[in-house]
Amino acid sequence: MNKKTVTVLSVLVIVVFIAYIVYDVFKPSGTINDPKANVIPEIADAWKISNELKVNEGTLKAVTVSPFGLIYVGGDSFLSCYDKELKLKWNVKTPASVTSLSNYGDTVYATTLQQILVMNRDGKILNEWGPFEDSSFITSVSSNKKFVAFADAGNKMVFILDKGGEVKKMIGQNDKQFIIPSPYFDLALDKENNLFTANTGHHRIETRTIDGAVKSWFGEPGTAPERFAGCCAPPHFALIPQGFVTAEKGINRIKILNKKGEFVEFVNSKNSFVKSIPLDVASADGITIYAANPADSKLYVFKRK
Repeated sequence: MNKKTVTVLSVLVIVVFIAYIVYDVFKPSGTINDPKANVIPEIADAWKISNELKVNEGTLKAVTVSPFGLIYVGGDSFLSCYDKELKLKWNVKTPASVTSLSNYGDTVYATTLQQILVMNRDGKILNEWGPFEDSSFITSVSSNKKFVAFADAGNKMVFILDKGGEVKKMIGQNDKQFIIPSPYFDLALDKENNLFTANTGHHRIETRTIDGAVKSWFGEPGTAPERFAGCCAPPHFALIPQGFVTAEKGINRIKILNKKGEFVEFVNSKNSFVKSIPLDVASADGITIYAANPADSKLYVFKRK
């Protein structure tokens, strides 16, 4: 073997080695080393679309449901309230686009990119909280008897407020706890003051104390039913008595997980929804699930088959 041949072979070996390193760095996580990550068994949807509502006031972005049977939806500079028959009760203009919604008792919390609008159940704005931080991008709000929490995807932080709007705690401010690759950052508070946060860069939902300490978490990347698909997941979730209802993107599916994060069933996985635009989800009882679709500005109502 002459010197020229040896040189060519050496170059080829180096090129192959570099190519492998590049591949290994950029390969999708949870799909090569774990064959279960991409196993999608044929599982029928356990729920069906029982009703749908076309919203004409603007692009629909958010939904929340009260135990009293009221459904609040919001989007591009509007907030509307419907009864359980999807009959409009009222519609109001908001100062800016509504990005997320929550309600507790007679109070509705509607976020814009930088503020929280505090409203009564008749749509009257009672107060406006914020702005809180520069470059805020508020993507989620949740409330219980004592606290209001919101997620700021712009600053990758969670804020805990009292019911007067005073900031009591900022989580992720200095320690960069949250990896948020895109403007999807959801959270929820339960009545025991447990805080649930979607750490979307890690493809998981974390259970935290009200002070932000992580108690547990579940979730892994992948397309198998129990895993979360997409580059950043889950983009939306809601607490229900069974555990969680989650929405994904990339594979636009809605599913139920139990309180341990184990897969229970698909609500909706076979659809023509735009894959890259996930649906915001809400439910007051785990019996009826509502999903707001920004792609067609429709509210979908799901019931068990």
